[in-house]
Amino acid sequence: MAEIVVRNLRKEFGDFTAVQSSSFKIEDGEFFMLLGPSGCGKTTTLRMLAGLELPTSGEIYIDGEEVSQKPASQRDIAFVFQMFALYPHMNVRKNLSYPLVSQGLPKNQIHEKVAEVSRILGIENILDAPVSGLSGGDRQRVALGRAIVRNPKCFLMDEPLGALDAEFRERMADELRGLHDRMGATTVYVTHDQLEAMQMGDKIVVMNHGVIEQFGTPRDIYDKPTSMFVADFIGSPPMNFLKVRGSLEVGATSIEMHHQTFGIPTLTEPFSGDMIYGVRPEHIRLSDVAPYRAEIVAAEYLGTTQIVTLRTYNGEVKARVSSADTARVGENVGLDFDGATVTLFDSQTGRAIRSELNAGVLGHG
Repeated sequence: MAEIVVRNLRKEFGDFTAVQSSSFKIEDGEFFMLLGPSGCGKTTTLRMLAGLELPTSGEIYIDGEEVSQKPASQRDIAFVFQMFALYPHMNVRKNLSYPLVSQGLPKNQIHEKVAEVSRILGIENILDAPVSGLSGGDRQRVALGRAIVRNPKCFLMDEPLGALDAEFRERMADELRGLHDRMGATTVYVTHDQLEAMQMGDKIVVMNHGVIEQFGTPRDIYDKPTSMFVADFIGSPPMNFLKVRGSLEVGATSIEMHHQTFGIPTLTEPFSGDMIYGVRPEHIRLSDVAPYRAEIVAAEYLGTTQIVTLRTYNGEVKARVSSADTARVGENVGLDFDGATVTLFDSQTGRAIRSELNAGVLGHG
């Protein structure tokens, strides 16, 4: 398999810039996610890695070779599309063998490779079935098999589970991650689904308007967001944002909000002006004695937990608390925040203010 290095990648379509100076590194054997909303540049980035689009500028290295201006046929990659891209007039066996026939491999090698891949994917029993009659899940397995059978340097996948229903998507996501682990393949996977990215990825690039907002592990991206966009895009419910104003020096460990003092991670840069106090729902606790008060406006029961929506002096928040906690609509309760997990943001730019919590994760690759 292969390491992939991207340096200052840029793609322009006339006056529109789809990808702006992206740089990141994908380790050999890594499952790497390109995540973001529609139009953020993730699919354009994938297509440039594949050679289906040539970059306006920048460099792409696959296994140490600079390939940015080479066509897809010279990159030794396999591309898996959302809509399967199978040959409907062929059965499963012929779909799987077609790439090998095109390469001129001997029949015995083709037979062995098709048998091995069908065994890995659990589709031996449908090898002679026409693909037109298969379920969505089986067609996706065949599409994956046709990519795997070539044993390329890396796999590039453009929302391959997007056409499946929610329940089957989750099952196929588990299967796909398990397949990746067994093969040790370098995989680049595009998705707009943050749960899918968090579930499957070793590393995630979060993109927005052609720019990389953050690059890191799922844990870092969730716990230490570098921008309000990332904090809002990742998480269900997303991070809460409370408006606050103040002047903080390096080393500050608290901030005042509506005449109350709240903890923050130790700041490593000064800041003065309008800020956003960002806290995840699971880091809010309902308390009878806490002086910072809020009114409960809704409670959503989820079994072992509940999502409680509260109106505070500084904005509305959602708290994820135990279902054993009493939460009555209209009730006035106190709130405690876990200050060690808080991220402060510059309300003008949306960037995270540097602290000991996010030290080392604010760089973009």
